[in-house]
Amino acid sequence: MSPELISILVLVVVFVIATTRSVNMGALAFAAAFAVGELVADLDADGIFAGFPGDLFVVLVGVTYLFAIARANGTTDWLVHASIRLVRGRVALIPWVMFALTGALTAIGAVSPAAVAIVAPIALSFAARYGISPLLMGAMVVHGAQGGGFSPISIYGTIVNGIVEREHLPGNEVFLFLASLGVNLVIAGVMFVLFGGLKLWAQGAVPLDEANGAAGTPDRRDAPDRRDASADGTGTAPSSGAAPSSGTAPSSGTALSGTEVATRPEEAPGATRLTPARVATLTALVALVVAVLAFDLDAGLTSITLAVILSAAWPQDSRTAVGQIAWTTVLLICGVLTYVGVLDQMGTIKWAGEGVGGIGVPLLAAVLLCYIGAIVSAFASSVGIMGALIPLAVPFLAQGEIGAVGMVAALAVSATVVDVSPFSTNGALVLAAAPDVDRERFFRQLMIYGGIVVAVVPAVVWLVMVVPGFG
Repeated sequence: MSPELISILVLVVVFVIATTRSVNMGALAFAAAFAVGELVADLDADGIFAGFPGDLFVVLVGVTYLFAIARANGTTDWLVHASIRLVRGRVALIPWVMFALTGALTAIGAVSPAAVAIVAPIALSFAARYGISPLLMGAMVVHGAQGGGFSPISIYGTIVNGIVEREHLPGNEVFLFLASLGVNLVIAGVMFVLFGGLKLWAQGAVPLDEANGAAGTPDRRDAPDRRDASADGTGTAPSSGAAPSSGTAPSSGTALSGTEVATRPEEAPGATRLTPARVATLTALVALVVAVLAFDLDAGLTSITLAVILSAAWPQDSRTAVGQIAWTTVLLICGVLTYVGVLDQMGTIKWAGEGVGGIGVPLLAAVLLCYIGAIVSAFASSVGIMGALIPLAVPFLAQGEIGAVGMVAALAVSATVVDVSPFSTNGALVLAAAPDVDRERFFRQLMIYGGIVVAVVPAVVWLVMVVPGFG
């Protein structure tokens, strides 16, 4: 049995054990990386650790640390109310606002994970407050980022168009952008319908309380129906882990209508007013956006620096913030990506790609390359996969039987649309940013959703973008 095949089988074993036993998949992956790296790939410790995603580790820690402070001092509550006012109280519009916001950020040049790191914590805090499915909100954020990710001035668009030019292939920058935007927009629409979006429309608008300049916040004790858009969209809200939950809220027998104002008794009237700590936190969030977009600074290092400054200024708001960093998620993601790094170093990914590229049937090779891009990108760098797969497609594209423009677009979409997977950077950020959810359950939901996207989307984009250009 070849070393490459052994490494793939070990990865399958890791998934099986993690899904059938209560063992953190990241810990299993670290053990697998050690065993396969030492015994099969003949790597030393330095070679194994070369795949450790240090940059992603810092991003996950820094972003969750900063937004833990923002939750503690009430800044996220203020942002939720401000978002409600922006759309005149229509909660159903907020997921689309988040989709458009992340799409705009990536379209003007933000790296996709940076845009998700900025928007996801705010979006998911809003979802937790108003009973929106975190899976829906997380998907809207990630697909929004990918929808704008291939504009001619974006990072992804510039990279792919540069590869196309370097390989002397025909290209179409506008088609690439519109193809990605269209696919992600359709997926977002399907998710909106399937995971409670229509019920949000039926609820109407949350009345605006002009007296305190904030949107009224629904009292879930008086409106159990607002909990129906849980993580799985079934009407059962998961336990946050902080307090026991039966999954349903006791009802007082009164349901909120679209014109009634609801308040949370535990919130003071000034809960949505700007305090010095909240102003400083909002300034820090703006500084994070400017640092990432304008100065190309690292999102993780910037966010952790801002979090430390806020902690020093208002220690009472940040005593528990370090404990709220998503350490379980950090272990899981870093472990899996370290093992993927071992696979890359021992040539498993290249071995699989070359095997497919050598197939003599162009259409079959095309769809298999799309699937390889989707599967590997769900665990690794989307940009790295595109950089490897497009050159692999050159030999049969040169034959003229497959349209280069459609094939490049199909590869690009397949390699990025799966970033909602909890093992990708964007999916990991969504998982880490979700407050008040059962993280194990949410992880499984993201993994299942990511698996469905991997199974369906490459075939669809191949059928729509590649097959018509064949012959």
